[in-house]
Amino acid sequence: MAGGEERLRLSKRVFIHSINTYTSKHIAQYLDSCVVGASLIDEAGPDSEEEETVQDEPANKSKQGTFQVVGTTSAKSEEQKSSFIAAEYTNPSRFSTYVVASGLQYGMEEQVFHFFFKTSWQGEVPRVPVFGEGSNIIPAIHIKDLASVVQNIIDHKPKPQYFLAVDDSKNTMEDITRAIALFGPGKIQKVPKEDVYLTQDVTQTDIDSLFVDLRMEAVFLKENFNIRWVCENGIVENAERVTEEYKLARGLLPVRICVLGPPAVGKSTVADKICKHYKLHHVKLKETIAETLANLEAYVRAEEDIDDENDESLAEAQEFLETLKENMEQNEGRLDDQHIIRIMRDKLMSKPCRNQGFVLDGFPKTYEQAKELFSADDDDDGMEDVRSKIPPHHKKLIPEFVFSLDATDALLKKRVLNLPESVVEGTSYSQDKFLHRLVSFREKNSEDETVLNYFDELEILTEHIEITSDDDLEYLLVMEKVIKSVGKPRNYGPSSEEVEQEERRQAEIRLREQAARQAEMECKEAEETAQRTQRWEEWSQRLEEAKRQEDELLEAQSVPMRHYLMRDVMPTLTQGLIECCRIRPEDPVDFLAEYLLKNNPQAE
Repeated sequence: MAGGEERLRLSKRVFIHSINTYTSKHIAQYLDSCVVGASLIDEAGPDSEEEETVQDEPANKSKQGTFQVVGTTSAKSEEQKSSFIAAEYTNPSRFSTYVVASGLQYGMEEQVFHFFFKTSWQGEVPRVPVFGEGSNIIPAIHIKDLASVVQNIIDHKPKPQYFLAVDDSKNTMEDITRAIALFGPGKIQKVPKEDVYLTQDVTQTDIDSLFVDLRMEAVFLKENFNIRWVCENGIVENAERVTEEYKLARGLLPVRICVLGPPAVGKSTVADKICKHYKLHHVKLKETIAETLANLEAYVRAEEDIDDENDESLAEAQEFLETLKENMEQNEGRLDDQHIIRIMRDKLMSKPCRNQGFVLDGFPKTYEQAKELFSADDDDDGMEDVRSKIPPHHKKLIPEFVFSLDATDALLKKRVLNLPESVVEGTSYSQDKFLHRLVSFREKNSEDETVLNYFDELEILTEHIEITSDDDLEYLLVMEKVIKSVGKPRNYGPSSEEVEQEERRQAEIRLREQAARQAEMECKEAEETAQRTQRWEEWSQRLEEAKRQEDELLEAQSVPMRHYLMRDVMPTLTQGLIECCRIRPEDPVDFLAEYLLKNNPQAE
């Protein structure tokens, strides 16, 4: 034991190549939290707690007795450098070499099996595909167990240089896919092997790995190493643990939101915008009840066609369906609170709502409904401690964020009155029904115990948002407040296919806008040309008319002058010209002028 303690006090530098890849990164993180020589001590020894303690300490690469990780990365900047790297080598020297042939690694954010986890989590397909028959045996090992094998090799320095690292499982690809599918739709479907090549999220390396068919057993590890197994029995037996690791590593945490407020305040509009932004499920009371009835009817019909009369689930579903229909007939289409709570609770407990999250639209309406809906089960892990001042509740159902929308009664009445009759007809927005709902809401929220009081008791902060107008800008401001409170989305971004579709959609929009602008310009130019032509024709007509009128005016003004010339001037001038021709004076002009002066009729 003393020798082991001596070895614990020494630090050791470990070189890992490509330290930012999936396998190397997690091995490096594991070793960074381990004490040198810890695997030489029995697992039940007192130092087992010391190793766990080191994991919680701040990163300090000079701490004594721990592994110091050095290696190469492909990171281009200091921001991308992992916190557990003590140094980076670009030209590593020769090292003592050990070869570890491991099974397919799983755990944390996943690598080879990532496509199946992502497909299950998104829940966009009713069944998770199994490519091919799925009967091939997949040798596998949890990434932390592989890191523990590496730790043992470093501590023990064994003589053999080649090792096989796999867990005890002998799971087929179908077994693994079925276990992962429980994370989502719960069902699998065998598809042709060739379909895997049509899946963009699966690389060629992944394809080669998924069709491996090997039975392997790591005998040397079992007999010689002290491995603290995380998933010794394989991924199928530890599917729940591996799934939780996957969600935490990927940050795939559900977002649970509740939107409350009076009728016609815009709850559904805001809830729909939140769902689109965060990719959540919109849970509305009326639609959920209709969906539940439809699902029950479809299930009963499908099971009756199979003639499985002994199926307990069929009997239970049929009984529940009959109870709901009978209760609705007795209450004029409405359900009692106990049935409503059961339906809404089942909806919130569904895999899609538990994976991505939900937005509760206008429900619960009363304190008692909230208390029953979010009550903790007897076997619920999220149940509060009896010593806590906070009432017991279901942690996986309770909303994290509560938004209370409100507006003045005058604005709400104005909004409903401005709705088209086609929208109001047959709905609860008719004048009598709306006013009754509004009065009922105000009365319920003036009591001592309201829905908001329930959330206050659970120390869930309610954000109050006042609606002051009907325009779209108002909802943009509301969404800004919501996004500021909730933060960034906690799910996958758009897939490569979605990115391509969005790019194509944006390109089509740009082309349509460009075509519309071009058509608008051409139309505008055509209109301007037509206007110019029309104005030119009008101007030409006006010009011709002006000339005609001017000619007529000149003609009219010249008549007296012509008469005067013909009567008084032309006879005398003619006689003067005749005399000038007869006499032929030296200066005809002067002669003619004197003649005209002498013979001017007016002078006489």
